[in-house]
Amino acid sequence: MITVQLNRADFEYDIHSLVKAFFPAEKVMVSVGKKEAEEEISFCAFTDYLEHSIEISFFAPGEGARRLLQKRTVEVDFSNRKETKNRLKQAYYQMLSQHTGKTLPWGSLTGIRPTKIAMAFLEAGKDEDAICKHMKETYYASEDKINLSIEIARREKKLLEKLDCEKGYSLYIGIPFCPSTCLYCSFTSYPLSAWEGSVERYLDALEKEIDFTANRLKDRHLNSVYIGGGTPTTLNPEQLKRLLGKVQDSFDLSFCHEYTVEAGRPDSITKEKLAALRAFDISRISVNPQTMNDKTLKIIGRRHTAREAEESFYLAREMGFDNINMDLIVGLPNETLSDVKYTMERMQILSPDNLTVHSLALKRAARLSMFREEYQDFTFENTEKTIDLTADYARQMGLKPYYLYRQKNMAGNFENVGYAKAGKAGVYNILIMEEKQTIVACGAGSISKRVYPDGRIERSENVKDVSQYIERIGEMIERKRVLLED
Repeated sequence: MITVQLNRADFEYDIHSLVKAFFPAEKVMVSVGKKEAEEEISFCAFTDYLEHSIEISFFAPGEGARRLLQKRTVEVDFSNRKETKNRLKQAYYQMLSQHTGKTLPWGSLTGIRPTKIAMAFLEAGKDEDAICKHMKETYYASEDKINLSIEIARREKKLLEKLDCEKGYSLYIGIPFCPSTCLYCSFTSYPLSAWEGSVERYLDALEKEIDFTANRLKDRHLNSVYIGGGTPTTLNPEQLKRLLGKVQDSFDLSFCHEYTVEAGRPDSITKEKLAALRAFDISRISVNPQTMNDKTLKIIGRRHTAREAEESFYLAREMGFDNINMDLIVGLPNETLSDVKYTMERMQILSPDNLTVHSLALKRAARLSMFREEYQDFTFENTEKTIDLTADYARQMGLKPYYLYRQKNMAGNFENVGYAKAGKAGVYNILIMEEKQTIVACGAGSISKRVYPDGRIERSENVKDVSQYIERIGEMIERKRVLLED
């Protein structure tokens, strides 16, 4: 365990994220004042916020006096919070890099949207040299990651210019049911077997929220619709038709650039369900195997084989779906570089229109984190070679990176990247990352984000629990009313 002691509460999240990035396998405890550690300490850090400076010290633990490893004092102006945070993280990064002998691909960046930095510079009319200089000097990001950020930001900027970000909006609808819960999953999802009797009641509540949303935003243009989860295709064909029919009857879709439904799990896809989607002119879906290695699918709790994933993909193609995304995860338990290569070779044969490559992020709510002792013999491998391999295959397939985001506790401190063929990039994916347009979200566990013309963002969350969502739907609607009022 690594302990970080502060003399007052400030920048705890930033410090924790950066230390954890250097020590992904270690528990990191950040506290104000002294707090007893539950486990053996590998080293401890102290951060003292003084009047005009920050003093950081690293110590090696010992039974007697601690041994000082490093000490650094950083002069700061606390009235400038952004600059103070940058200088604090720079100092921590340099000290951690010296202590471990490692550098991180994204440097001191711990936020989930690094492309927003490049985007802001481009929107201000700055050139690539200015972006590179800023990201190197401020965050110590690697040249490869800086170039990737710029490439994606340019592509996003071009796509966003087609939308009315100020007067338009996007709609997210969450279906929080899955065939089973994957080992790494921390999303709002519930095994359908335990909740099947509640699906109709859930749709009843969801329709009330949809009615309010459609009425409240009837004077604005709906630019994109995304039905996600969970796994929306855990709904049976009639339930899917009910939901899609409700959306069609409630909203004016004439300004809608993109309508996506996550078919997701291959073990939830049937010809009848795909036919229901096609009946409503939906052609953009996801078929998400995560890996094409059957041994890994068993480990992570998937109830389908790689072959079944391929069969679902080909069935969707036969039925006219011309914009299919496939999600992959690298860094899964016991997977090696050769396993990832095999998965990418299978992707090359299938040739999806979109490919999203995720680096495994172990969230606290995932079973893999909650019951870590049960899985202590697993290995997790994600290196720069792995990321480069997936990027090389994507480009060979004619897919270009168009959106990127990061998560806390990502394997290898890398990123998630969406690749797409020309004309197939997912507009909603860009909007959710760049936060340029209001996204109204309906369903359990969903989060609405209102984006104001000055860039200010306000959020409204729905409760995650399905039963609570159903019982408190009036409250969820009232939260939206407050968020969306003029």
